Amino acid sequence: MKKITLLTFFFVSLSCIINAQQEKGITGYDNWLNPWTEFSPNKVEYGKPTQILSGNITKDTKLFKGDIYLLLGDVYVTDSTTLTIEPGVIIMGDFDTKASLIVSRGSKIIADGLKTDPIVFTSNRSVKKPGDWGGIFVLGDAPLNTTTDEQVLTNGLLPKEAKHVTYGGTNRDSYSGVMRHVRIEYAGKRTKHHGYFDGLTLAGLGQQTIIDNIMISFCEGDSFNILGGNLLLEKLVSYKSSGNDYNFNQGTQCKINNSLAVRSPYVSGASTPKCLNILAYDDQEETDLAKAQTLVVAENLTLINLSNNLESDIAVGLVNEGIYIGNNVSFIIDKSVISGFNPAVILDEKIKINSESMNKIQFTRTYFNNCNGNIFRKGYNNNDDLENWYGNRAFNNVYSKGPDSETFIDANNRKKPDFRLRINRIFASSDIIDDND
Repeated sequence: MKKITLLTFFFVSLSCIINAQQEKGITGYDNWLNPWTEFSPNKVEYGKPTQILSGNITKDTKLFKGDIYLLLGDVYVTDSTTLTIEPGVIIMGDFDTKASLIVSRGSKIIADGLKTDPIVFTSNRSVKKPGDWGGIFVLGDAPLNTTTDEQVLTNGLLPKEAKHVTYGGTNRDSYSGVMRHVRIEYAGKRTKHHGYFDGLTLAGLGQQTIIDNIMISFCEGDSFNILGGNLLLEKLVSYKSSGNDYNFNQGTQCKINNSLAVRSPYVSGASTPKCLNILAYDDQEETDLAKAQTLVVAENLTLINLSNNLESDIAVGLVNEGIYIGNNVSFIIDKSVISGFNPAVILDEKIKINSESMNKIQFTRTYFNNCNGNIFRKGYNNNDDLENWYGNRAFNNVYSKGPDSETFIDANNRKKPDFRLRINRIFASSDIIDDND
């Protein structure tokens, strides 16, 4: 009888714990940002390069921990080659040659770091700044929504052969490798005619490709640029980049889970960057509207603008919307946090406010905090229709005006911040068993 009573007590207690947990925003029994992330990379001494990477990599190559590699100029992985990078490897992008790594279509990158031993791409300068080097491009043969199955990157890369910067195709399940527990710091070089490079460009990648636990910090361009393809993205971090944190375009079919974007009004670029910039196309004439258009399904995201004085920063125009949703896209977000933006969301002016459009754009169980307005349509000052729609109790959204110190566990910790949501001392956790057990 005593045993039955104890078991009953255990399951009742367990049920109470589960019901008490906050499930909005990034989740985890522990702070999954530790120990592989780095929020002050300018204070890290990485050492001096011992090996050089340059030209084309045309045979299977492995980079070993213990060596520090200097990425010199535009380095292409071509001819169905696999580049394998051991955990703990440091790769420095050269400032003078504005280095970049391009994994061409048909080739693979295996950059499978460890939580305790991440792979790091960073600048080779002693005083590092955003835009010191180029970025990383991984190109595959999964579908796009363009009028032709294939596209060529036109952002300033100058390969000897166009095939090295061609992406797209018909293989939804294609495999371009693994990137896990990787940090990318100070990327985003500026080109004369094509703007800024992005930290990590994923173009036409198939759903067998593994992308998770990637941190991009202090990028001068967009942190993550996803063009077409079919991808599952998990535990991504964009920290204080000048461009968009996550850019989706060209008909990508993407799921993004348990990921973080931290913006700062003092480092944002002049092009009104957002945490999520979701587009179907840049030029409708080059788009096949009969193909699948951009679909982004997001769950457990935390999008936060860290401001010393939010009201003042909004007044002088330093704070933009957290999410921009273009025409002809579908966007579903659930159990997420959007905090400190002006406003939280802007919809393209071409989006009609009717049931058909609103069924393609869904906000459910999401926590809107400290935003100067919630969901607006571009060019319209009155958003009553949108507020009434998404404010309906059926969507279970929450609206709050709390400071960061009360909203997140430890957002202002400069060394090891914790951006999990905290309400009434309850933090976001989807686990009841320690991730490390």
